[in-house]
Amino acid sequence: MLAVGVAAAALLWRQSGDAEGQYVLETAVERDIVLNTVATGSVLPRVEVAVKPSVGGILETLHVKPGDVVRVGQPIAELRVVPDTAQVASARAAVQEARIRLSEAERDHGKLAALAGQGAVSSGELDTAATNLSLRRSQHTAALTNLAIVRDGAAQKHGARATEVQATVAGMVLELPVEAGSTVIEANAFNEGTTIATLADMSDLLFVGVLDELEVGRVHEGMQIVVTLAAWPDQELSAVLERIAPKGQDVQGAVQFEVQAALSLPQDGRFVRAGMSANAKIELDRRAGVVALREGALQFDQGKPFVELGGDDAGVRRQDLTLGLSDGIYVEVVDGLGVGAEVRRPAL
Repeated sequence: MLAVGVAAAALLWRQSGDAEGQYVLETAVERDIVLNTVATGSVLPRVEVAVKPSVGGILETLHVKPGDVVRVGQPIAELRVVPDTAQVASARAAVQEARIRLSEAERDHGKLAALAGQGAVSSGELDTAATNLSLRRSQHTAALTNLAIVRDGAAQKHGARATEVQATVAGMVLELPVEAGSTVIEANAFNEGTTIATLADMSDLLFVGVLDELEVGRVHEGMQIVVTLAAWPDQELSAVLERIAPKGQDVQGAVQFEVQAALSLPQDGRFVRAGMSANAKIELDRRAGVVALREGALQFDQGKPFVELGGDDAGVRRQDLTLGLSDGIYVEVVDGLGVGAEVRRPAL
């Protein structure tokens, strides 16, 4: 039994040695080598506008819903103003004061007009009185308008309604952050105001993503890229790189730069939605019609690449190589091999 065991062990050792000596041949070919990188990001509208009210109050009615397309000036919502007692009192006092000054101006102008008919005053004095009368009328109208806005939210001048929130740009309603019954604040110099609706032109979209600092030096504005949406991985959309951020952001120890590209919409009618996840394939470098070899055939000696030529152990010789661009599978052979050369690599 001991002899049989020794014989079996010897056989396994010889088979193992034969397997280690097996190899396969790889052939150098002529092909294009393209180095690509992938930028992750999303699709966003080029311009996204937040519509805010000009007066504060209670949001009474919403005339639109997300997905609706609106034109400039179209009513979006209606507000109900809750008057501030102090402001209303102040506005009423201003109206009363303006009315008194207007009455004085009308009385003075009437007296001067009568005297002018008798030749007792000059035309210059009458013109000054007429100018003062026009000014007082304007002040009275402005005071009435201010009172109407403070009390009712409705301005009388030109029939404008401050309580009506209108679309400031044409586009699609993306979201309505507030609901009917909510309290809203007007936009002013001290407060950005409550956003009633967000509008955007969904026919003008951008891919917005990030690139690593090791890759950003190889891209430039105006280059063509290919964008794939997570929703439709089978469809590639073309885009043109428009902007590379001048300043990078440190993201978990890696410096990344934001890139923006104008996106061409699908021709089959698919609707691209704002915020969709997307990847952009960007060509960093290319070599056309070069000698290329699979990277798996390479061996290295102190960092220097070489291959083995020959079909059997007796004729094997080493060939040093000068390499160029690699796409991760094939590598460009700048010097050391020609097209059709066969090299050997260990079998996997």
